[in-house]
Amino acid sequence: MSLDPTTLLAILLMALATCLTRVAGLVLVGRLRLEGRAKAAFDAIPPAILTAVIAPAVLTGGPAEAIAGLITILAAFRLPLLGTVLVGVAAIVVLRAIFGG
Repeated sequence: MSLDPTTLLAILLMALATCLTRVAGLVLVGRLRLEGRAKAAFDAIPPAILTAVIAPAVLTGGPAEAIAGLITILAAFRLPLLGTVLVGVAAIVVLRAIFGG
């Protein structure tokens, strides 16, 4: 297998752009003083991204995905984000084993 130098350069530049974007976000967030609505909007970003990633699988998948989605939604009312993600992952693993998906 060979890799074209132009392709490798493109991959490396995209990786650099991604890393710089993430680092810049962390640096800029440290300088912001968020209050009120701005803070609420900023706090809503992680669950919104998680929902955007997971919703298509829940809506287009089978019964295991739908049930795991409901379990995850219920967990979100009681647990922090990381706990909710862990419950969702555990639910889909167990339900796919049951439903054979």
